[in-house]
Amino acid sequence: MPATDAAAGEAFESRLRALLPDLQDTLARVYGPEVALPTTERLAAIARAAHDARPAALRALDEQRLRTPDWFQKPGMVGYAAYADRFAGTLAGVGERASYLRDLGVGYLHLMPLLTPRPAPNDGGYAVMDYRSVRADLGTVDDLRDLATTLRGEGISLCLDLVLNHVAREHEWAVAARAGDPEKRAYFHVYDDRSVPDAFEATLPEVFPDFAPGSFTWDDELAGWVWTTFNDYQWDVDWSNPAVLCEYADIILGLANLGVEVFRLDAIAFIWKRLGTDSQNQPEVHELTRALRTVARIAAPAVLFKAEAIVGPADLPAYLGVGRHRGRVSDLAYHNGLMVQVWSMLATADVALTTRALQQLPQPPSTTAWVTYARCHDDIGWAISDEDASAVGLDPAAHRRFLSDWYSGAFPGSWARGLVFQQNEATGDRRISGSLASLAGLEAGDPGATARILLAHAVVLSFGGLPVIWMGDELGLTNDTGWADDPAHAADNRWVHRPRMPWPVVESGADPHGIVAGLRHLVDVRRSVPHLHAASPTEVWDPRDPRVLLVVRRHPRGPLLAAANASGEEAWVASDVLHWLGLHTDGLRDALTGAPPELHDGAVRLAPYAATWLYDAG
Repeated sequence: MPATDAAAGEAFESRLRALLPDLQDTLARVYGPEVALPTTERLAAIARAAHDARPAALRALDEQRLRTPDWFQKPGMVGYAAYADRFAGTLAGVGERASYLRDLGVGYLHLMPLLTPRPAPNDGGYAVMDYRSVRADLGTVDDLRDLATTLRGEGISLCLDLVLNHVAREHEWAVAARAGDPEKRAYFHVYDDRSVPDAFEATLPEVFPDFAPGSFTWDDELAGWVWTTFNDYQWDVDWSNPAVLCEYADIILGLANLGVEVFRLDAIAFIWKRLGTDSQNQPEVHELTRALRTVARIAAPAVLFKAEAIVGPADLPAYLGVGRHRGRVSDLAYHNGLMVQVWSMLATADVALTTRALQQLPQPPSTTAWVTYARCHDDIGWAISDEDASAVGLDPAAHRRFLSDWYSGAFPGSWARGLVFQQNEATGDRRISGSLASLAGLEAGDPGATARILLAHAVVLSFGGLPVIWMGDELGLTNDTGWADDPAHAADNRWVHRPRMPWPVVESGADPHGIVAGLRHLVDVRRSVPHLHAASPTEVWDPRDPRVLLVVRRHPRGPLLAAANASGEEAWVASDVLHWLGLHTDGLRDALTGAPPELHDGAVRLAPYAATWLYDAG
């Protein structure tokens, strides 16, 4: 056996010995001690087989990441998210465009669902029929391996979606269950009559009330009611069955051995069901995530987990770990509230609600990071709590209505051009689709649009975490007017903000609004500012000027103040803020300009929709 293989084997055995007791304890809390022991042994065998099959280049990456565990937290780390086909046609095409991503400053690429889904409808690819193959129109598993290798050579980590809550009705497990296989039937929540489903549905919310009401579907072949949280063709798997846990551990490690470095744990909040609750955010969700993460740490320690937990502030910290599990659940979690609050403050030109809401979320564990973003592939749901709105004197329901009116362009004077998505007649809730540029006013021709686009990115780049740019936002792409031309998309207006990448425009170098240059500048500056390491604590200060968001990043070199003017008027960073932070010095600099800021009576002037990153360079 070569010395390198022997060393890798010894490292694996060391991790196995160190982490196996914790894995068994975790499983005992979920399944009980009698089930925990054989399940732990089965998972250890899965990890050993995966490690034995792990390519040498990925073993080397494991060692590198163990030496630099903060690799994803560094200021130079910026992410990008896209649909592979919309970005470059195929997986091979994405690889050919890797230099574009590298030049943009990207070190993390999230490609939206590309594992084989059922035929349409398939919830945008989230109804997975086969976790071990790739959509035929995108390429093959070999193409996926080649892409991961190409990206890794450019310093870019590949992130893929892993749907944990459900599989397509056509998945092999579901096919076997319908054929009468009792073992595979036990992979799902199946009931002979409506008594148990009715008991559950008394407390379950509807995710897609317009076209998928209820949470259970009758299946004639199954001869039972099967749990279907999202759509009737997406069958929820039963994580109370430890065999399901083992299946997903094997899937994760198989994909990791292809070179996938980050897994977005889709619909993670829903995987554990409990009668009398909304069956979201249950304690077992976090225990099971920890179990999967532990198995990955043993076999492929380069791998990160990202929780797709679009939940309230009270529930979100547990996805990164709290108490004795702090920092030991997922490595990354979406900061959905930041996106929502950025749009809220831009619509109102007031940061009171934004400040209050962001102050409610505790600092994440120092070994983890938020994923921050101004826009993503999904609609925007106005996740504004009644408590936060009331605390700043707003009527919660009225404010959510206002935001929907504003961003759909229905409110008088609105510069936004979005579309209403999933209007709930019973509650009045409306979500919004639309590209960042169209929501910010570029489609309407508003003169403040470019500044708003760059301000939104300045906030997410400075807040703390791993910032991610949605494909096309770096170009200022507006809504796709032909989004409904494809019959498969016609019923889902979220495709309005999923246009195809206009490569001829990119290659021409056209930048009529200055958005490309502006965003590249923000990314370049961020790379040079150590205060923006994700482990640096983030504080949101009460506003002095009601139009200015104040975010402080603490660092051993001193604090950095990231201030953002949410209005179309001149605004100010008050002098007392600089004094409290010790920034009232001759060395005061704005990292974004590289020069001292403009001061008036000790206060810093901010132009309309401007940002400043202030620190002491002395």
